[in-house]
Amino acid sequence: MIYNSLMERPTRQKERTEQTTDEPVEQKGVQTCPECDSSSLIRSSDETEVSCEDCGLILEEETIDRGPEWRAFNHTERNNKSRVGAPTTQTMHDKGLTTTIDWKDKDAYGRSISSEKKSQMNRLRKWQERIRTKDAGERNLQFALSETDRMASALGVPRSIREVASVLYRRALDEDLIRGRSIEGVATSTLYAACRMEGVPRSLEEVAAVSRVDQKEIGRTYRYVAQELSLEMKPVDPKKYVPRFCSELELPDEVQGKANEIIDTSAEQGLLSGKSPTGYAAAAIYAASLLCNEKRTQREVSNVAQVTEVTIRNRYQEQIEAMGLHT
Repeated sequence: MIYNSLMERPTRQKERTEQTTDEPVEQKGVQTCPECDSSSLIRSSDETEVSCEDCGLILEEETIDRGPEWRAFNHTERNNKSRVGAPTTQTMHDKGLTTTIDWKDKDAYGRSISSEKKSQMNRLRKWQERIRTKDAGERNLQFALSETDRMASALGVPRSIREVASVLYRRALDEDLIRGRSIEGVATSTLYAACRMEGVPRSLEEVAAVSRVDQKEIGRTYRYVAQELSLEMKPVDPKKYVPRFCSELELPDEVQGKANEIIDTSAEQGLLSGKSPTGYAAAAIYAASLLCNEKRTQREVSNVAQVTEVTIRNRYQEQIEAMGLHT
């Protein structure tokens, strides 16, 4: 018995096929090698064999390959051959799970179809558009999400904020907060809330500029939605506006750093309480531009920050006194 076991082990080691890259086997329950009781089991790169790393015993071979039957050698080929669609998204009323009928009027080989088939395809397209929304609620949701996407594009906010705004609107719809209010107003308020939640703030003036609703209604709807959905909104940090405003004013990084320093120093003295963050940031940028010899007029700064020149002058005087400087 001793001789046989010693003779069998080299034979089993020879049976192990050499692989270029081996990966550890994911542990499912307790898996050990019956020959040496080792738990160091590895799976070959082509997913066909499971072997012991210590003694070389092959535990499984010719396993089922559950991958695709096609091969891809780069990312482009993999995307072209993949049979899955785009991921689901909250920015569409059907979450992207829909059917699209092309308008090219060509078959799979690129050849033009007959007039009878064209008429049939036109009818299918028409009914496809009709049945995508089964009731008035889905039509309103489709309109609201399209408005959110339009305003988000105009504001230049990333895709993640659009997703958050769409989720907030769906929550408001489930809580029946839309009743008695305009769809555009609720959509705009949820977009404004999403910008604040994700740390990419936009002022009410900026949001109202791309919306079809006036600023007063947006603010009123936003406060109502935030209260009903229990959204925890922290005060906006004025420093969040500084990089964008400085970029639009074409100011160097030195001015941006000085503006942040002015905001920190004056905020420590309690001057930020009750002040508009956009006006506070605009005044700090104006003061920093003067201190760094990169002067911008109050009118230029006010146009970028969408605040009045009076606001900039008032905040500017407070910040200069807090810094211990004299004008």
